[in-house]
Amino acid sequence: MNTAVARLPREVGGDGRFVVDPAPPGYLRLHETGELRERAEAARNLLTPCRVCPRTCRDVDRLADEVGACRIGRYAHVASAFAHLGEEEVLRGWRGSGTVFFSGCNLRCVFCQNADISQRAAGPALTPDELATVMLTLQAEGCHNINLVTPEHVVPQILEALPIAAEAGLTLPLVYNTSAYDALDSLALLDGVVDVYMPDVKLFDPRLTHRYLGLRDYGEVARQAVAAMHAQVGELVVDRHGIAHRGLLVRHLVLPGLGAESEAILRWLATVSPDTYVNVMDQYRPDWKVLSTDRYLELRERVTRAEVDAVLAAGRDAGLWRFDRRRRMTW
Repeated sequence: MNTAVARLPREVGGDGRFVVDPAPPGYLRLHETGELRERAEAARNLLTPCRVCPRTCRDVDRLADEVGACRIGRYAHVASAFAHLGEEEVLRGWRGSGTVFFSGCNLRCVFCQNADISQRAAGPALTPDELATVMLTLQAEGCHNINLVTPEHVVPQILEALPIAAEAGLTLPLVYNTSAYDALDSLALLDGVVDVYMPDVKLFDPRLTHRYLGLRDYGEVARQAVAAMHAQVGELVVDRHGIAHRGLLVRHLVLPGLGAESEAILRWLATVSPDTYVNVMDQYRPDWKVLSTDRYLELRERVTRAEVDAVLAAGRDAGLWRFDRRRRMTW
């Protein structure tokens, strides 16, 4: 099944936004036909043995509540859920993005700023009914979307909760906020379910990904995953209020001394589509193992304005032009 958005043009706002009249989220159509529950059942089968993410912990039966690399068993753990006003403007709007922060992670980023929840099962384990209630509560609070943060290892749990939430009246778009270390089988089950994919593409060079993320294959997996996401949803489009409705939004955090790597990532994104919406993030700060050990002293530096400007220039030279305009950096 390929639900890709056709190549634009659409109405283009003066600030580079593609504007469309929103349609209902895709998961509602799948729910009406019964296919959403079929997707949930297929995803549940990936738990035993676990093949939900590219780590493929094949000696782990998560249906029996065993845990693998992600440290999460049968049910998803939710560390927090709230209306997030710190996301990109196209997500947060004026009422906030309804973020659901899942605990656990399939990466070991040495600079992780959320290690207190990414490296352990923080928060309660939620049944599908309970997770559906979280989504419905965020909708009742007025959020513009449901923003699933670090979902790579809990795709089955999300798909189990969605039919329950849809039956109870959930109508918000789904944002899949991921590290980009996603299994293609899981992404295939999300085709037509996820409205906005937001991968955070970190590094490509296997030597760097092994040193800083704990995985040699991250770059190749991320390229395949982002290409699959774009094939499903196309370029990012917004409604007349400027709120993301569907499409791909890519994040990239610039790391100190690794500007050349960032430039390579943006050049590759331009080959996916020059219309890709990109948030080049400049808010890096040393954290977790970078501070707790002396093995990563090179990452204790701050990113400079010159480094970020060079990355943006490389992206523009490659043909990218839809950059998130928010800049957090202060000098």
